[in-house]
Amino acid sequence: MDLPYLKIKGRSLLPVIQGGMGIGVSAHSLAGAVAAEGAVGTIASVELRRLHEDLMRHLRRLRDPAASAQANLTALDREIQEARRIAGKEGFIAVNVMHAISGYREHVLQAIRSGVNAVIVGAGLPMDLPTLAAEFPNVALIPILSEARGVQVVVRRWMRQKRLPDAIVIENPQFAGGHLGATRLEDVADSRYGFANVLPAIRKLFEELGLKADQIPLVAAGGISSFQKMREIFSLGGSGAQLGTPFAVTTEGDAHINFKRVLADAMPKDLVTFMSSAGLPARAVLTPWLRRYLGRERRLRACASPDHSQCPSQTECLVHCGFKDGHSSSGQFCIEAQLAAAQRGDVEHGLFFRGAGQLPFRTTDQKRSGAFCHAAG
Repeated sequence: MDLPYLKIKGRSLLPVIQGGMGIGVSAHSLAGAVAAEGAVGTIASVELRRLHEDLMRHLRRLRDPAASAQANLTALDREIQEARRIAGKEGFIAVNVMHAISGYREHVLQAIRSGVNAVIVGAGLPMDLPTLAAEFPNVALIPILSEARGVQVVVRRWMRQKRLPDAIVIENPQFAGGHLGATRLEDVADSRYGFANVLPAIRKLFEELGLKADQIPLVAAGGISSFQKMREIFSLGGSGAQLGTPFAVTTEGDAHINFKRVLADAMPKDLVTFMSSAGLPARAVLTPWLRRYLGRERRLRACASPDHSQCPSQTECLVHCGFKDGHSSSGQFCIEAQLAAAQRGDVEHGLFFRGAGQLPFRTTDQKRSGAFCHAAG
């Protein structure tokens, strides 16, 4: 099927952004492979130190948040350089930075200095991103948002900083994986987040702001698993799609084979939505650890107190962590430890983020554990 190109910073790209997936699920191997095929390959910046044994060996002796933060920046630079080696000079490589992490500003600047083509920011409103990247006009800046109201707030603020987003990822929390673009669990399935509502509303907003309809590409994220769904996105005024789970299970994906099997084998009944310790709704596969946690979540929340809070991993990775800060409205677990366990294939103890949609191009006669495809294939 012929699809129009996604235009970012004067580049004509395949209309696909590979979603950023931490911890270490989308690192240099996956991002480099996707970028080499002409789409946007994305490294998730969070906690990349765990992919580098020499860094981890040094940190085990220290248990120091500042040292962990510096190790993450070193790892991020390494991953970008390796992705560039795979993708080549013309490959379009992005880094996804969570606005909610403690080292947000440092990760953005490290990604830019290490030579990425774009910075993608989710898990919060990146109001200051244009100012932060002011000295780097050639780097594309792409926020992840979920509805026209959030787009209006961000675009108006950015316009005052003399810069527009180079694209906007529009995430539908009903279908996306990982941290979702709604603030409350009861809002995740709200129809106001549907692409049929959001994309036309944003185009209307652009007109009100005096922007051309196609001046800022809109990239839909969540539940897009077929060419037919891609066609629907284009018919609504979208310019492309962001895919996470379909890329996570590929041969090129940076996670353990057990991680890929868990995601590939998961059926709709196996997926649950719950509150993350980052204070956001999240979607994951109901694996043994998550089943146990949800069984005692109410009791853990009732016991949460700021008077007894501490960071068990001593990394201070999030600005807001319900577990560390003792906030009962958020999840009561160390998200860094559970995601890292999943990435290294620990099915018993890991937290396995996954989107709600089915994997693309999967036929009914394929074996469930054999549904892997090559990145951007």
